Amino acid sequence: MAIDVVKADGMYITDRTGKQWLDLIGGISVCNTGHRHPKIVEAVKQQLDAYMHVLVYGEMIESPQVEYANWLTNHLHSSLNSVYFTNSGTEATEGALKLAKRVTGRTQLAGFNLSYHGSTQGSLSVMGDEYWRNAFRPLLPDVLHLEYNSFDSINAISTQTACVIVETVQAERGVYASTGEWLLALRRKCDSVGSLLIMDEIQTGFGRTGTLWNHTAMNVFPDILLLGKALGGGMPLGAFIADRALMAALTDRPVLGHITTFGGHPVSCAAGLAAAKLLTASNWISEVQDKAALFVTLLRNSGIKAVRSAGLLLSVEFADETIAKKIIDRCIEKGVLVDWFLFAPQCMRIAPPLIISDNEIKKACDVIIQACDEIK
Repeated sequence: MAIDVVKADGMYITDRTGKQWLDLIGGISVCNTGHRHPKIVEAVKQQLDAYMHVLVYGEMIESPQVEYANWLTNHLHSSLNSVYFTNSGTEATEGALKLAKRVTGRTQLAGFNLSYHGSTQGSLSVMGDEYWRNAFRPLLPDVLHLEYNSFDSINAISTQTACVIVETVQAERGVYASTGEWLLALRRKCDSVGSLLIMDEIQTGFGRTGTLWNHTAMNVFPDILLLGKALGGGMPLGAFIADRALMAALTDRPVLGHITTFGGHPVSCAAGLAAAKLLTASNWISEVQDKAALFVTLLRNSGIKAVRSAGLLLSVEFADETIAKKIIDRCIEKGVLVDWFLFAPQCMRIAPPLIISDNEIKKACDVIIQACDEIK
């Protein structure tokens, strides 16, 4: 796109010429509270005035880390009581995979076809798409790739399996949600064979689907939870979260079994905590389903094959990749910023900040429909 950004505020991004875009991407589900909310900016400034990087290994108590970890554990299931901050979502995946192998003493990993968990080598190994994996082989051995939402597929999980990693919504496939029944069956299968269940809520966390965490809506809880993207309130931050009894496996044999220089950076934690408090103090999460329904209602056109929604994570499907690319480009020309999906280039990604208004939704949908009519 080559947009030369000079400003981003609320729902809008501005380039050097003064042109504005209504942002329906939100930094790929990062900016749930919009761009540069004043309370987040103020939290960052206050932390900058105090200190930036010192040491994040635990030798020093850094209050932004402690306060944010406390907030997270107070808003999660009681078994998710120990937070390991990382720099990003894919690093959270790496830490979780290592923890599962360490806790169980097993090496087999299981993921699902058309799932995305990041691009580092462990994450890439469990990613569910061979096109993206193939160029970087050899990857981790002994990885199962199962079928998402398939009850038969989970029978392959066994006493050899260290962990199963699953998205509650397969975002990069073009927004396909798990069913509560299937997720519960997966939980029970892991329990029966002693495998850890890792849930990836990196894209769906922090209200994106209409609840603070998507897994709680289905009343199914993981052994390890992955967070990222919106976790940092616009700053780089990831985390894997588990019970302290599990996390303790990383403390010896070897000491510092997982380590990071910048994970849980105090400025990122200050920003993330401010954003989390904003979300839970506002009506934005409770409004997600109504806003999503408005998108679905307005996005009706002969050129649109399907619209799938997991709250304000939406996929608009077109006939093929070529048509989708042209429509996406036309929307960007018209000042509405949209995107595509890694495993579904025939689909348009819509994942706006949760602060988006009904009028902005109507404006965006008008532009998308115009683009559909212009591109045949």
